[in-house]
Amino acid sequence: MLIDNFTTINDRILQACNKSGNDPKNITLVAVTKKVSLEQIFQVISFGVSNIAENKIQEAQTKIPEISVRYSSVKKHFIGHLQTNKAKKAVELFDLIQSIDSIRIAQSVDKAALEAGKIQECLVELKVSGEESKFGVKPEELNKLVEYVFSCKNIKLRGLMAMAPYFDEVENSRKYFREAKEVFKNIKTTHKLTDFNMLSMGMSADFEVAIEEGATLIRVGSGLFGELNGK
Repeated sequence: MLIDNFTTINDRILQACNKSGNDPKNITLVAVTKKVSLEQIFQVISFGVSNIAENKIQEAQTKIPEISVRYSSVKKHFIGHLQTNKAKKAVELFDLIQSIDSIRIAQSVDKAALEAGKIQECLVELKVSGEESKFGVKPEELNKLVEYVFSCKNIKLRGLMAMAPYFDEVENSRKYFREAKEVFKNIKTTHKLTDFNMLSMGMSADFEVAIEEGATLIRVGSGLFGELNGK
């Protein structure tokens, strides 16, 4: 049952916080709702989930408006790879875009937010692994992108997002999360930022390690909905 999955996830969050000395109040569970029905989304919101995420604009268009009408306070995140031609729709649908990975994307989002009369909250997606299949800005190109995003008048940069490679042994992901945390701290310190406080990393299999290494947002999909949807 969905409530059992939700309870298990919360227990795992508490255990990871207890192990690392983190305050559970500082951890935001973001429910990844791709291919999940509105009925199931409404269920987890009723349990107390206040942040949801989608990774496809087309699918989000069919669900986000209904979610917003019924639960206006729920924060909507976009976590997929964003194309420039979808920036306008992303700004329209989402409160937080987690996947800014190039100046070109930042330009498109900034322009769309200006046209919408909105300050769009965003994260820069950092590529911490060398995998070709992963998106994100390379560490050596990060400073240039961050400086550009800071110059955008209609984007508010709130932090970083990172994704570790998949490992059967989740402990192997630790060094990637640790690297992302170090980069996050360096940006925050260098620019003396007070509201640069979101570090999105960790998914269903490895979020405990991510929490131990400093994540403030964890993205959980299959851990909540997987068995229910045959994933």
